[in-house]
Amino acid sequence: QVQLVEFGGGSVQAGGSLRLSCVASGSSYCSYIMSWYRQPPGKEREFVAGINSGDSGTSTRYAESVKGRFTISQDNAKNTVYMQMNSLKPEDTAMYDCKVVARGSMCRNNGMDYWGKGTLVTISS
Repeated sequence: QVQLVEFGGGSVQAGGSLRLSCVASGSSYCSYIMSWYRQPPGKEREFVAGINSGDSGTSTRYAESVKGRFTISQDNAKNTVYMQMNSLKPEDTAMYDCKVVARGSMCRNNGMDYWGKGTLVTISS
Protein backbone atom coordinates (compact mmCIF):
# COMPACT_ATOMS: atom_id res chain seq x y z
CA GLN A 1 0.00 0.00 0.00
CA VAL A 2 1.37 3.39 -1.02
CA GLN A 3 1.34 6.03 1.68
CA LEU A 4 1.54 9.75 0.98
CA VAL A 5 2.64 12.50 3.34
CA GLU A 6 1.92 16.09 2.34
CA PHE A 7 3.06 19.27 4.00
CA GLY A 8 3.87 22.90 3.31
CA GLY A 9 0.43 24.47 3.31
CA GLY A 10 -0.43 27.49 5.38
CA SER A 11 -1.82 31.00 5.34
CA VAL A 12 -0.05 33.84 3.55
CA GLN A 13 -0.92 37.23 2.11
CA ALA A 14 -1.42 37.81 -1.59
CA GLY A 15 1.91 37.99 -3.39
CA GLY A 16 3.56 35.60 -0.99
CA SER A 17 5.03 32.16 -1.60
CA LEU A 18 4.68 28.62 -0.35
CA ARG A 19 6.31 25.33 -1.23
CA LEU A 20 4.32 22.12 -1.03
CA SER A 21 5.91 18.70 -0.66
CA CYS A 22 4.54 15.22 -1.15
CA VAL A 23 6.47 12.11 -0.17
CA ALA A 24 5.39 8.68 -1.37
CA SER A 25 6.47 5.52 0.41
CA GLY A 26 5.98 2.03 -0.93
CA SER A 27 7.71 -0.71 -2.86
CA SER A 28 11.16 -0.12 -4.27
CA TYR A 29 9.96 -1.88 -7.43
CA CYS A 30 7.56 0.97 -8.18
CA SER A 31 8.09 4.34 -9.74
CA TYR A 32 5.55 7.10 -9.35
CA ILE A 33 3.96 9.65 -11.65
CA MET A 34 3.12 12.55 -9.40
CA SER A 35 0.83 15.52 -9.72
CA TRP A 36 -1.01 18.17 -7.72
CA TYR A 37 -4.72 18.91 -7.66
CA ARG A 38 -6.70 21.45 -5.69
CA GLN A 39 -10.28 22.02 -4.65
CA PRO A 40 -11.31 25.64 -3.99
CA PRO A 41 -14.22 26.25 -1.62
CA GLY A 42 -17.50 25.35 -3.27
CA LYS A 43 -15.86 24.10 -6.46
CA GLU A 44 -14.82 20.82 -8.01
CA ARG A 45 -11.33 19.41 -7.70
CA GLU A 46 -9.10 20.57 -10.54
CA PHE A 47 -5.70 19.72 -11.96
CA VAL A 48 -2.87 22.10 -11.06
CA ALA A 49 0.45 20.61 -12.17
CA GLY A 50 2.02 17.31 -13.11
CA ILE A 51 5.44 15.87 -13.81
CA ASN A 52 6.54 12.74 -15.64
CA SER A 53 10.04 11.39 -16.19
CA GLY A 54 11.10 8.79 -18.72
CA ASP A 55 13.81 7.80 -21.15
CA SER A 56 13.03 10.85 -23.26
CA GLY A 57 13.42 13.24 -20.35
CA THR A 58 11.15 15.03 -17.94
CA SER A 59 7.92 16.73 -18.94
CA THR A 60 5.71 19.05 -16.93
CA ARG A 61 2.19 20.35 -17.39
CA TYR A 62 0.36 23.20 -15.68
CA ALA A 63 -3.13 24.55 -15.46
CA GLU A 64 -3.42 27.80 -17.37
CA SER A 65 -4.27 29.70 -14.21
CA VAL A 66 -0.91 28.92 -12.55
CA LYS A 67 1.51 29.08 -15.48
CA GLY A 68 4.46 31.32 -14.73
CA ARG A 69 3.75 31.29 -10.99
CA PHE A 70 3.95 27.63 -9.93
CA THR A 71 6.83 25.24 -10.56
CA ILE A 72 6.64 21.49 -10.06
CA SER A 73 9.75 19.38 -9.54
CA GLN A 74 10.65 15.95 -8.25
CA ASP A 75 13.36 13.94 -6.56
CA ASN A 76 12.99 10.40 -7.83
CA ALA A 77 15.48 9.00 -5.33
CA LYS A 78 13.26 10.25 -2.51
CA ASN A 79 9.92 9.62 -4.26
CA THR A 80 9.08 13.23 -3.58
CA VAL A 81 7.33 15.91 -5.59
CA TYR A 82 7.51 19.62 -4.83
CA MET A 83 5.47 22.56 -5.96
CA GLN A 84 6.87 26.04 -5.52
CA MET A 85 4.04 28.57 -5.55
CA ASN A 86 4.91 32.22 -6.07
CA SER A 87 2.85 35.37 -6.53
CA LEU A 88 -0.05 33.72 -4.77
CA LYS A 89 -3.53 35.12 -5.28
CA PRO A 90 -6.70 34.83 -3.18
CA GLU A 91 -8.17 32.60 -5.89
CA ASP A 92 -5.39 30.09 -5.17
CA THR A 93 -7.04 29.36 -1.83
CA ALA A 94 -7.89 25.66 -1.82
CA MET A 95 -7.21 22.27 -0.36
CA TYR A 96 -4.21 20.98 -2.29
CA ASP A 97 -3.82 17.25 -2.74
CA CYS A 98 -1.05 15.09 -4.16
CA LYS A 99 -1.87 12.27 -6.57
CA VAL A 100 0.51 9.47 -7.50
CA VAL A 101 0.19 6.69 -10.05
CA ALA A 102 2.33 3.62 -9.38
CA ARG A 103 4.19 2.24 -12.38
CA GLY A 104 6.53 -0.62 -13.20
CA SER A 105 6.36 -4.14 -14.57
CA MET A 106 7.54 -5.46 -11.20
CA CYS A 107 5.30 -3.12 -9.24
CA ARG A 108 2.48 -4.90 -7.40
CA ASN A 109 0.35 -1.77 -7.62
CA ASN A 110 1.11 -1.00 -11.26
CA GLY A 111 -1.51 1.36 -12.67
CA MET A 112 -3.15 2.21 -9.36
CA ASP A 113 -3.49 5.77 -8.16
CA TYR A 114 -3.34 7.14 -4.64
CA TRP A 115 -4.27 10.40 -2.96
CA GLY A 116 -2.88 12.18 0.05
CA LYS A 117 -4.99 13.69 2.81
CA GLY A 118 -4.45 17.22 1.54
CA THR A 119 -2.80 20.38 2.79
CA LEU A 120 -4.71 23.63 3.10
CA VAL A 121 -3.52 26.81 1.40
CA THR A 122 -5.21 30.08 2.34
CA ILE A 123 -4.32 33.36 0.63
CA SER A 124 -5.59 36.60 2.12
CA SER A 125 -5.95 39.87 0.23
